[in-house]
Amino acid sequence: MSKIENKKQEEESSTTSNTMAWPDIEEEFVIPELLHIEGVKKLHMSIQNEWDYLQKSACQTAAGRALWKHVIHDPLAHLFAGETHLRNLHTKIQRDRLNNAREVSGVILAVRTLWFDTRIQAALDSFDSDATQVVLLGAGMDARSYRLDSLNKSDVFEVDFPDVLQTKTSLIQAALSSREELKMTAKSLVEVATDIRDKDWFEKLKKSGFVPEINTVWVLEGILYYLSHTEAMQVLNLIAQKCSVTSTVLLADFMNKPSASLPNSVFHFYSDWPDQLLPSLGFSHVKLSQIGDPDANFGLLHNPLNLFNKLLRLPRTAQIHPDDGTPCCRLYLVEASGSPPPDKSIEN
Repeated sequence: MSKIENKKQEEESSTTSNTMAWPDIEEEFVIPELLHIEGVKKLHMSIQNEWDYLQKSACQTAAGRALWKHVIHDPLAHLFAGETHLRNLHTKIQRDRLNNAREVSGVILAVRTLWFDTRIQAALDSFDSDATQVVLLGAGMDARSYRLDSLNKSDVFEVDFPDVLQTKTSLIQAALSSREELKMTAKSLVEVATDIRDKDWFEKLKKSGFVPEINTVWVLEGILYYLSHTEAMQVLNLIAQKCSVTSTVLLADFMNKPSASLPNSVFHFYSDWPDQLLPSLGFSHVKLSQIGDPDANFGLLHNPLNLFNKLLRLPRTAQIHPDDGTPCCRLYLVEASGSPPPDKSIEN
């Protein structure tokens, strides 16, 4: 096959692939009925006027889950996102569709969400005891306690800023008062109002009912890179220490240096080699995936010309793409685990 024919085949394939990965959204943005409730409107007005970029990122994440509803079934995503973030993402997706973009707005978030969902379930299934805990650090507007059946035997702890958790609770109460049906899928849910940048956050977690000796899955989705290097390492070290106490699984996403170093970036912490960093802290097993890998694709990235597939063909040491001179921005999805030796007795 000639190079011209091969290129034409790739372009035809990319066009077909894009049609398979588009979010199932309406041509014109329609405001969900829930967002017309007066109490909900006031809460989202407060979010827009008073929250900083880190807090608002929770609503942006919810918007992605809401508009990628053909692959993510989140009953609270529209409510948590609010009209502003939904409308903004809807506009970006429509623009991508008109331009036949190779990477659709929100696809990273969709893949990331699905990866965390599947790994949470796998981690819980790997434990040899029904007594399990799941800790969501920087939980934001996460609704897994209302949508993942795999949490039905787990005590879930959501850790975040007090105002974020209070607003989240108020939004849920508004939904319930409007006769929306809502059922918790987790065994229990405890909100822990604290800033994980503070040194006493773990003590507050324990005072809220967390038991260090029980098998635990720690979920750090979309949070590490907002922390300073010192703050992120303190969190990772603390979790790693739990491997000597009980079966511990860490699920986290890491940015590489080019991702955190873009102009006007709000990100700080990065790791080019988290699969080397985490074993040095005490985790015994580490598995790293990139967006587009077989376990981090979910049928949403068929286009062979998209950014993620192009990056997979380059060595991880590459900082600049040789074809166009752009930074090689990577997002690593990492699962790390550890357990005490089988013969070690645990003292309470």
